[in-house]
Amino acid sequence: MAATLKLIAKKGRDGFYKGKTAKTISNFMAEHGGIITEKDLDGYRIKWRKPIQKKWRGYDVVTAPPPSSGGIAVLQWLTMYDVVKANLVKNEDVKQGQTLTYNSTQYIHVLSEVGKCVFADRAEYLGDPDFYDVPQSALLSQAYLEKRAADISINKISITEDIKPGLKESMDTTHFSILDKWGNAVSNTTTINYTFGSGVVVEGAGFILNDEMDDFSVKPGVANIFGALGGVANEIQPDKRMLSSMSPTILLKDGVVELVTGSPGGTTIISSVYQSILNAVEFNMTASEAANGPRFHHQLWPKNVIAHYPGIDDQVIKALHEMGYTTKEQSFGDVQMIIQRDNKVTAASEAKSRHRGVSKVF
Repeated sequence: MAATLKLIAKKGRDGFYKGKTAKTISNFMAEHGGIITEKDLDGYRIKWRKPIQKKWRGYDVVTAPPPSSGGIAVLQWLTMYDVVKANLVKNEDVKQGQTLTYNSTQYIHVLSEVGKCVFADRAEYLGDPDFYDVPQSALLSQAYLEKRAADISINKISITEDIKPGLKESMDTTHFSILDKWGNAVSNTTTINYTFGSGVVVEGAGFILNDEMDDFSVKPGVANIFGALGGVANEIQPDKRMLSSMSPTILLKDGVVELVTGSPGGTTIISSVYQSILNAVEFNMTASEAANGPRFHHQLWPKNVIAHYPGIDDQVIKALHEMGYTTKEQSFGDVQMIIQRDNKVTAASEAKSRHRGVSKVF
């Protein structure tokens, strides 16, 4: 692998997609029944996509565009949460402090209900924008998200089958967040999809082949390894890029980076990222608190199932069961987060899951 990386360092793109490494991959594929050739590798082109940028609570949120579903999903989740919260206060149905406190029953329920809408839209509308016209502006419009959030009940679970699209990934993913002394920031997520990808190492090159085909929709209504459903927008086609959940995100205020976050974890990436943002902004947590606080995840299907970290209050879990949810305790994601407040930088690499990262401020 070191030799492979040296070739890339020396020759750039041609150190991987042409020459020795490309021939090694092609020969390995031919020997083991694969279909990727030197011509395929030479024909691949990296694409620079314009990041999604949207205002939220006075921040400029900069996040991942399609073919990742993560950026749109994170922004939908944050915006609809604010809509539901504002409606509660406006209607005076329930006092704000009694309902949406951190990891309360109502907080988890509301964000789970928002998640149903998010994943219904994800399955229907998101795919490679080179092949499918992703209605990005419509999915992020304030009017649409207010309408989408209006039907969310604070007291009961919606019927999963009734949640439709609103318009008419550890596994082995890696993330790093960086902020330098000049204020430049990088939030970077890269993946080979599930644990150890395809489970095959290219002999003589030292790297693992991914199993990213699983991120396509094999056919409508059939879930991938993360339980996510898809449709026509993400169907398999030649030269098409599969949908992902990668959600590298940066928040700026008045042009200054205040938060950098991201995570691995398949579809749970989205929950890890939007909750790390809410933890920092809504609940004023430190980077360590925001990265390590107990998280939860709901993605429409499996029906009424909430996955959650250890540490959610037992009474909250009991109340969720009484509402009709099924819960399962598990850790997911691995948040890598930087927060800059009052010219002081703090960073956190999540300590409670795989213990594979580290944070440094120097």
